[in-house]
Amino acid sequence: MRTYTSRFTSSLIILALMGTLFSTSGCKKARPPSESSESATLSGGAGTPGSQDVIRIGEVGSMTGSEATFGISTHMGISLAIKQINAAGGVKGKKLEVLTLDDQGKPEEAATAVTKLITQNQVAAILGEVASSRSIAMAPIAQGHKVPMITPSSTNPRVTEQGDYIFRVCFIDPFQGTVMAKFAAESLKVKKVAILKDVKNDYSVGLAKYFTETFIKLGGEILVEQSFSSGDIDFKSQLTSIRAKKPEAIFIPGYYTEVGLIARQARELGLTVPLMGGDGWDSPKLKEIGGVALNNSYYSNHYSAEDKSPEVQGFITEFQKAFHVIPDGMAAMGYDAAKVLADSMNRAKSLNAQDVRDAIAATKNYQGVTGKITLDEKRNAIKSAVVLKVENGEARYQQTINP
Repeated sequence: MRTYTSRFTSSLIILALMGTLFSTSGCKKARPPSESSESATLSGGAGTPGSQDVIRIGEVGSMTGSEATFGISTHMGISLAIKQINAAGGVKGKKLEVLTLDDQGKPEEAATAVTKLITQNQVAAILGEVASSRSIAMAPIAQGHKVPMITPSSTNPRVTEQGDYIFRVCFIDPFQGTVMAKFAAESLKVKKVAILKDVKNDYSVGLAKYFTETFIKLGGEILVEQSFSSGDIDFKSQLTSIRAKKPEAIFIPGYYTEVGLIARQARELGLTVPLMGGDGWDSPKLKEIGGVALNNSYYSNHYSAEDKSPEVQGFITEFQKAFHVIPDGMAAMGYDAAKVLADSMNRAKSLNAQDVRDAIAATKNYQGVTGKITLDEKRNAIKSAVVLKVENGEARYQQTINP
């Protein structure tokens, strides 16, 4: 586990990472969270336990590792939200300070990080993780200590099943799987689909399951289901087996790190059918890895930067001012998670854990960047999803699908 030991060190780490991530993406290089972003220090100071004017919030994310864009984008969204919240007076007259730990994309590191934030840094709440496997590792620890935890983007149903202190502001995989199954059957008009899933990834396995169930109900057929493991780089054997079945589309519910490679190898083998996936595709690195092989691909996501609503366009404007890039879906979800937490703390009777938990659970029709957020009795967000089409490296809006 890596810690951000000072604001100066944190900025250097994020600067180096963002320079790597965006240097070949065609966008201007992102600027790291600055001193004014309220991104955290772990070295004490005003935010030490017992401080009367600061509320400490913990953040756990993959700032390094194979899925680093998830953690970095989410961190930037959270940083912008905290800056705005504090500029508007904070929460109950107190400033928010976010203490950020890097889990390197590893569930065991995520568990260690959340334990440290709760037991040593005495945070009032946790924001994170993005990946479902890592949130599932964190949730029992937060639940055991009765510290509210909000995941911005973990969509596997098991996350919030860990206990009544665990929440999410994103939709869940049963809905996301339904969205893409309906899109395949009703919009793409395909009847025969192949699936290529990551068997080591709770997110991928769950999303494949829910897609399959809905697609079959809609009269579709799953011709073949192949699998791979996170970190694999050669998928030609699986894709050759898929090609032999002559599918009309391929559903790949994985993360961008493997999806880009799969797309390239699929095209090399002559598979020209549409590729489909979920929000795990959403990364500025997807274009860099997959290139033109991703043309004619579709994935579900939490928002579209083409949305003309004032909430979305206002967020994009402020994000670009801060970081000089257009925010992706993970950034938007991080922003909404921090804003929902602050709104709940302001509505809570007090800042004790039980009252904050109850206020989060009571969230109804909160207008976020990613839509109106209402939490159901299982602490999952009821909200719409969008379907995006990849065209020449750009994610273009196709349609919105409501619950």
